[in-house]
Amino acid sequence: MVILGEGLKYISLIVIINSFPKIVKDILKSLPKNDYPVLNSRLFFECWLSYALDNSLTSMRDLFQRLNNTGFEVDISTFSKASSHRAQKPFQEVYQKLNELVQKKIHKKLHNKYAICPIDSTIITLTSKLLWVLGHHQVKLFSSLNLATGSPEDNFINFGHDHDYKFGSKMMSSLPNNAVGVMDRGFAGLKFIQELVQENKYFVLRIKNNWKLEFEDVTGLVKVGASDDAQAYRVINFCDLETKTEFRLVTNLPKSGDAAVDDDEIRNIYRLRWGVELLWKFLKMHLKIDKLITKNVNGITIQIYVSLIAYLILQLLSIPAQWGHTLLDKFRYLQSCMCQKISYVHWFEEMMLC
Repeated sequence: MVILGEGLKYISLIVIINSFPKIVKDILKSLPKNDYPVLNSRLFFECWLSYALDNSLTSMRDLFQRLNNTGFEVDISTFSKASSHRAQKPFQEVYQKLNELVQKKIHKKLHNKYAICPIDSTIITLTSKLLWVLGHHQVKLFSSLNLATGSPEDNFINFGHDHDYKFGSKMMSSLPNNAVGVMDRGFAGLKFIQELVQENKYFVLRIKNNWKLEFEDVTGLVKVGASDDAQAYRVINFCDLETKTEFRLVTNLPKSGDAAVDDDEIRNIYRLRWGVELLWKFLKMHLKIDKLITKNVNGITIQIYVSLIAYLILQLLSIPAQWGHTLLDKFRYLQSCMCQKISYVHWFEEMMLC
């Protein structure tokens, strides 16, 4: 029992809200418990999810020391071998299932006509020489974040230094029909813009300031590019007076009609791109997406999916009102509850017995 402040009631941290055990049980019940003699699929998943959610763990060695001294006879070398060759499919399926549940939640409306979906990538640096030998120095995670639902519409993991614009078409293809893909200069390419216009995919894309622009008096559009066959698009310019930075945005959102979007709205839509940066920040600061514990491509991919799974669990989670409502509040609440247990693995197994 703890006292949260004068005049407030005593609250037991042992009493856990129903939603977290329900979410966990729905995930774990589909994973077999007898497919491997030592590290079965369910325990393997539990170990990974424990690492992502437990803020007190700095390495898997910390977790396995707790497990080995409290009845779980599995060593870290078995876990490492499993991470290098076991299928990613169970993790991908859990991610898809949770993502569907998040999208069914009540949505917050950021725009009255369109779903705003910022698209971007984040780099995770690889420090292992075992990966360098294979030519892998970094891994990029691409995500399109639906700000209305709080869930990534699509994710793509790429090992290499390929430029963002090579994956722009893939990320845009997964967006719903009423969505607007919001992208920064890394995705800017004339061919890419032409493709999006032809496919009627709505976008707001910042272009580089050194691109040639030529205004057309008749149409009110702006030719983009220096070639003789340069296409004309709707271009919005604005300046951030504080940083003295010019922004040039190309879009195919309509300027007139029932679904019209004015210039100020487009500027505001572009500013919402920051939402995906906040996703990267949360995944790195709290869910350990960049604190890699394996030295192989398969294990790194699994860890990325586990961090995204933990993120979706927090999206679905409900906690007592006095704790707050943000993802960080939910994360802190789980940490407080977990302190009553030896580890998340023990807690998960306890849930499955209920």
